[in-house]
Amino acid sequence: MKRILILLFPVLLLGQYRDIPDVVTKVATAAGGFLKLETSARAIGMGGSFVASGRGVSGIPYNPASIGYIEKSEAYFSQVSYLAGITHGVLTYGTRMGPSNFAGLHLFYLDSGPMEVTTELFPDGTGEDFKVLSLSARATFARNLTDRLKVGGSLNYISDKIAETQMQTISYDIGSNFQTGIYNTVLGMSITNFGPEVQYTGEDLSVQVADTIDVDGSLQRITDKFPLPLTFRLGIENKVMGPESPFLKNDKHSLIVSVDGIKPSDYVVYGSMGLEYGWQNLAFLRAGTHLNHDTAGLSLGAGANVRLGKWALTIDYAFVDYDILNYTNQLAIGLKF
Repeated sequence: MKRILILLFPVLLLGQYRDIPDVVTKVATAAGGFLKLETSARAIGMGGSFVASGRGVSGIPYNPASIGYIEKSEAYFSQVSYLAGITHGVLTYGTRMGPSNFAGLHLFYLDSGPMEVTTELFPDGTGEDFKVLSLSARATFARNLTDRLKVGGSLNYISDKIAETQMQTISYDIGSNFQTGIYNTVLGMSITNFGPEVQYTGEDLSVQVADTIDVDGSLQRITDKFPLPLTFRLGIENKVMGPESPFLKNDKHSLIVSVDGIKPSDYVVYGSMGLEYGWQNLAFLRAGTHLNHDTAGLSLGAGANVRLGKWALTIDYAFVDYDILNYTNQLAIGLKF
């Protein structure tokens, strides 16, 4: 009998783990998933590798230290027709407050578009619609500590409204950008969406019951608390071609290589890498990809700088293939003045 138990023990032990997946991704374990959407057309064209390559106000969600590159003042706007009828956009402004100090405001919004209300009695719809409206507003400050090190931080107001159910909270971002002086290499680091756990409340959580159960005739569902999608980014950028490149010096042509490692709290570690070719700092072509991502793959982009007297107009375009979720086209306009 003892021999039989000894022989069966490994089988029983292995059998306990037969249904456990090799990798637990933690998907859907954080609230406010919209905070992870990529919002810069230049960054998207480079596969999302932007924590070290971000320049100006468009880089605020990736690394608040990006506004340390502002020369005078900048404004940036984008409107995107995303997947499944979802639209989102960005409106942001930043300015230089002195030799070393910078400030910016960044507004991101998302609109799901109308969706049908369904119930157990009306699975095909009740004839009513509802929307998901999400908002993130950042106040950002950055400082050049030295001619090579920039640091920045953001205070964020976050709101997510699903019909009449809503979540509101405050979070923080911090980041740095360091020009190493080694072969023209730039290092970037950021931690975003650092804040308390959040909870959804609202009228839609009210359930009508008999007055014999509750005097008011209704009970309130209590939702669980969830953390925000805390995200850590570490990236590197190198100008392998250009006027200041230690590898291929060229006054007309430039080439940037950028790579990011990304660790969100509700997903596995993944990466992004991208290239940006520039001609006389007027026209740009970009390409990139996501590594170990579930849907996002190849991305392509283009950009142009147009001088308007003392002003400079920037136009950026990006294309992203999301595999089974189809693809998106994204356009953004920036103004430096």
